[in-house]
Amino acid sequence: MNIASFVHVARLHSFSAAARELGVAPSIVTKRITQLEQSLCAQLLVRSTRGLSLTAAGDRFLPRFVRLLAEFDEIFVARDSDERMLEGHLRIKSPTTITAERLGGLFADFQAEHPGVTLEIVLLDRTVNPLEEGYDLALGALPVSYPNVIDVPIWPYDMVTCCAPSYLLGRVAPQHPNELMDYECLTTVFFRTTWVFDSARGPISVDVHSRLHASDSRLICVAAIRGLGIAILPRFLADRAIQSGTLVPILADFPIPTFWLKALVPRMKMTRPAVRELAAYLKARLQTVGEDRADQG
Repeated sequence: MNIASFVHVARLHSFSAAARELGVAPSIVTKRITQLEQSLCAQLLVRSTRGLSLTAAGDRFLPRFVRLLAEFDEIFVARDSDERMLEGHLRIKSPTTITAERLGGLFADFQAEHPGVTLEIVLLDRTVNPLEEGYDLALGALPVSYPNVIDVPIWPYDMVTCCAPSYLLGRVAPQHPNELMDYECLTTVFFRTTWVFDSARGPISVDVHSRLHASDSRLICVAAIRGLGIAILPRFLADRAIQSGTLVPILADFPIPTFWLKALVPRMKMTRPAVRELAAYLKARLQTVGEDRADQG
């Protein structure tokens, strides 16, 4: 319990928040961490006017403690699990835009089918190492990998370069990515101020001027529709506007390299039936959505 208390405090940066999550008094959390520090002969946390932070020793021990707790949890999950009924609590990191637009309903459907599973969904647009930050599964489309973490491909995350017809009034649409330097661009987490395109001669990398940057692509989509500039948007977000004519695709000869929405799962977590089933469920349901959209096209 001492190690678990430390991991909770380190993650939440608060003794009181950790106590609420653990269901104990803050004084108990403080006592447990003091006992852990005494056992290790090292200070793990330091309080200051700026808040709570890890010491060098705390930084060193935290990832090891996270892995230790995960292994401990797996021992009892394996002992108590019933393959006929999924049970357990899953902590999931998921990106903001696609969760609101696609995954939120799928998470709810999954829980409706498996009432023994509880979910904690944390919306984050940065990449995380699920093993070190205490997630059972981290969803994202950025091309990153980590040691002892398995990449499970879920869904192709297609992108399109587009803008509003009103933005092109009085302008000639760019014919080559290099021309984007003369246009106003709207940027996101995927494409900040360096945009990459495919071409017959290989990848093309272009530095652009960002008029507006946001982590949520929905905001960028609205700005693009209102004629504020050129954006690279996920297809699932832009297609409806393209079909209605409020956005038009450009640079068709220079497609965006395909990203993949993937689940990053700590290797030891793949033994959990609920984790495996959720990853498979999301993949199957998103594949069905993609086929339905293709049929409608």
